[in-house]
Amino acid sequence: QGRTGNVDLPRRIEITVNMALGPLARVAAQLVVAGIAVLSRALPAAYAQALNNAKKGGGAAAAAKDGGFMARKVMARDEALSVLNLNEAEVTAEAVQKQYERYFAANDVSKGGSFYLQSKVHRAKEQLDEFIKEKRMEEAAAAKENSGDVNTDGGEQQRQDRGGKKMNQ
Repeated sequence: QGRTGNVDLPRRIEITVNMALGPLARVAAQLVVAGIAVLSRALPAAYAQALNNAKKGGGAAAAAKDGGFMARKVMARDEALSVLNLNEAEVTAEAVQKQYERYFAANDVSKGGSFYLQSKVHRAKEQLDEFIKEKRMEEAAAAKENSGDVNTDGGEQQRQDRGGKKMNQ
């Protein structure tokens, strides 16, 4: 009996292990099958959506148009005015340059300042410089439009405008 007891013990362990692994293996197999079923539905749908985006100029074309993730974001004019502590009426090239130099120097990294704030000051100056440029272009266009209304002789007025511009530059 002792001999048969020794032989039966490993068999019992083997049967117990097989029985314990059986339900676990079945659950694992069901999870794998469910995952494959989900992927088999999702992947073709995602591929079809990617093709539609590509046809419409989406995906890489949209990223290229926006400049991608490394694109520089343009600061809003209100934020730029706030960063340089100016209001729209005070915006001149001299005032922007003065505030820029003041705040850029105050946030100098070598003096314990913040690189982040320095970059904000720099972006604010860029935005306001662009605003000043646009404002000058609008004023020049308005002046040209107004001067054309006053004089009926267009050729004569153009010569005067050219002369005036050369003298001002």
